[in-house]
Amino acid sequence: MQNYGIAHLWTQGDLVTRAIALALTIMSILSWSVIAVKGWNVVALKRMTRSAEQSFRYSDNLAESIGKLPKGARGENPFLALALSGQEAAKHHRQTQQQLRDRIGVSEWIARCLKDTMDDCVAKMQSGLAVLASIGSIAPFVGLFGTVWGIYHALLTIGETGQTSIGTVAGPVGEALIMTAFGLFVAIPAVLGYNALTRANQSIVFRLNRFAHSLHAFFVTGEELSPTKSGLRVAARNQ
Repeated sequence: MQNYGIAHLWTQGDLVTRAIALALTIMSILSWSVIAVKGWNVVALKRMTRSAEQSFRYSDNLAESIGKLPKGARGENPFLALALSGQEAAKHHRQTQQQLRDRIGVSEWIARCLKDTMDDCVAKMQSGLAVLASIGSIAPFVGLFGTVWGIYHALLTIGETGQTSIGTVAGPVGEALIMTAFGLFVAIPAVLGYNALTRANQSIVFRLNRFAHSLHAFFVTGEELSPTKSGLRVAARNQ
């Protein structure tokens, strides 16, 4: 048994076998790194979601609501990015010349700016998921190629020695099949992580869209926020 196993496969394998094993190892490390980083980001975004909903629920005006959002770069807090983008879009539209305001309505202009910001936030949330999808698709075939290559060399050895007993065949073929198992070991966590992160991101994007629609209604109507138990609501200034 000392002549069988992963260690023996590595020491007795040729350059192609070692390259395949090294590639699968790198894929596994990269996959788990992406899962850990993106999973942490999802947890942070869910906390920001609750913070943003509470900030706009119990604030009397937009400035106070923005002040309660976690500070940092816009890309780190998509809710802050949307609020500031809508605020700047409304301000820019008011300060433009009259003929420009007549050609592009305030609703269309704000909606366009919010959509651009939303696209940037979603693109950042989805960054790295393509790596998981690629690893989940490629790793099994890389492992299978390693298996085929190992069996090929095992058959060459059998042909040279002329020995076809179970003891002679089981070791080399079993070591070759380790590559298939290694490929599945790399691919399965990548696929599961991709699916879990995709579902989590879809939930966050849904709340971002709802938040963006509320901001759009606020900036278009020019009304002040009013705290209610039901969430973000606008109250007319003239009431």
